[in-house]
Amino acid sequence: MAMNDGSEGSLGGAATKREDVSDGQARNGANMANCINIQAMCYGDVGLLLSIPGQGLGNSAISAVANPEQLKRFSKSWAAMAITEPNCGSDSSAITTSARKEGDFYVLNGEKIYVTSGERANAVVVWATLDKAIGKAAIKSFVVEKGTPGMEVVRLEKKMGIRASDTAAIVFTECKVPAENLLGSPDIDIKKGFGGVMETFDNTRPFVASMANGVAEAALERTKQLLEDKINLDYRTPINNVKSVEADLYRLEAEYEAARLLTLKAAWMADNRKPNSLDASICKAKAGRITNQLTLKCVDLCSSWIFI
Repeated sequence: MAMNDGSEGSLGGAATKREDVSDGQARNGANMANCINIQAMCYGDVGLLLSIPGQGLGNSAISAVANPEQLKRFSKSWAAMAITEPNCGSDSSAITTSARKEGDFYVLNGEKIYVTSGERANAVVVWATLDKAIGKAAIKSFVVEKGTPGMEVVRLEKKMGIRASDTAAIVFTECKVPAENLLGSPDIDIKKGFGGVMETFDNTRPFVASMANGVAEAALERTKQLLEDKINLDYRTPINNVKSVEADLYRLEAEYEAARLLTLKAAWMADNRKPNSLDASICKAKAGRITNQLTLKCVDLCSSWIFI
């Protein structure tokens, strides 16, 4: 089994570019390595990873869609990702931010919210439509560099957690972006739809799942430490013959392992150029949901059993 050390890029950047697999061997490449690294860095808290320059989701968008010249030109950028809008949430195909061609520029108008690292990053990858009437096939992504006239960070969200990373709302008003900053092909391909920009999600969803897995792993291990004098985890004993707290921990561990293995599967598929849109979506949904449930249950178990 061949192994790629992922050294050709950062966690959020060019390392997410899939290898050209042509020799028939199975590979554990950059996507797999990134998932493992991300889970380790997000052990108990995702703030550290998200605050490190160069780890923006926009870097993954550049990796997935950019042509060779753009990959080289933006290789040193810290790029945030601007997709979500106030009126359509995360329904990427319903975005209304517009881009119209004017000579050697595209002019962007619209508002984006929940942009991770939107203030600190030195560039933002903005999803906008060239023609709303055509539908999602007209959606393209544009690299807007920090300081571009017409781009304004209008608000930073006040958050309960992940405060090491900023979350911004950005408004684009007649924002002129060089035409060469449109990622990939400017042509509208009705048959292809917006599969090119959606490859970004195929790369990044396992990464987001890995963040959740890191939090879940830490919560489980800390709970076991706090309750070590109350539990005796013996995996040979049927679950119906153990304490309720032990049974709860067994179930939480099983859910965590399912999320972790689904994530690694999606990453492996990406490294081996297998279509992974479904698997990437499943692992992100599973890991996010289970981590919320798991951490809340761990708090419940500790509060109920630690003083018994």
